[in-house]
Amino acid sequence: MTDAAALPGQPRGLVTSGPATGRAVNVLAPNPSAMTLDGTNTWLLSEPGSGLAVVVDPGPLDEGHLRHVIDTAEKLGKRIALTLLTHGHPDHAEGAGRFAELTGTSVRALDPALRLGDEGLGEGDVVTVGGLELRVVPTPGHTSDSLSFHLPADRAVLTGDTILGRGTTMVAHPDGRLGDYLDSLRRLRSLTVDDGVHTVLPGHGPVLEDAQGAVDFYLAHRKSRLAQVETAVEQGHRTAPEVVAHVYADVHRSLWPAAELSVLAQLEYLRERGAI
Repeated sequence: MTDAAALPGQPRGLVTSGPATGRAVNVLAPNPSAMTLDGTNTWLLSEPGSGLAVVVDPGPLDEGHLRHVIDTAEKLGKRIALTLLTHGHPDHAEGAGRFAELTGTSVRALDPALRLGDEGLGEGDVVTVGGLELRVVPTPGHTSDSLSFHLPADRAVLTGDTILGRGTTMVAHPDGRLGDYLDSLRRLRSLTVDDGVHTVLPGHGPVLEDAQGAVDFYLAHRKSRLAQVETAVEQGHRTAPEVVAHVYADVHRSLWPAAELSVLAQLEYLRERGAI
């Protein structure tokens, strides 16, 4: 058995519903797959002693899951007062409209098309509900609308798909851009240095206890993949499928379509910098 402490980010272990920090409870959605890992982590956040809660990423349009999130809050003596989205991919956001109906909440997101209500989310915003404080951290790259949420009281950050609890994420070309993604990783690393963040609450996979280690692993992984892609092109592999077959031979073929998106983003990044 592999020691979790030796893995990137020190994953906590099995992904389960339940408390993750003093202010964060996970409600795991029943949508496991190669892309979503164990399923989408729907985060229920509240200040201890408060009767109000915030939900981040209601997840897929699954009535049972949405009602389970509400039931979980009610069992904790909480009323859901606000819904937030890290980004618009369906496994995170498809259920938001129905969830808003069930809870009577507004939905705040960076993308205006995803909002229900007058308020969006952006750089410098601080969300406060029932004494809970969340700081909005734009982290584009996986998608152009990706956000993370800094939970300073728990020294934690909710990363959506920007950092996963297991493995690495894709850059969803053409909406996602590798240069933006690398900048976002560096911004998250600054949270670990300047703000003492040590816990990652990801959109998929287990909680990570070593946020800085996770970011450093992601940065090193991207640097390595970029070098491999550059070498593959120099060896005559010109198209994204050709590069994937050469560089991602260690990745299960079911993930190659997603890998092609990341390769397209890497090729664009290298071309913009005159490397290929």
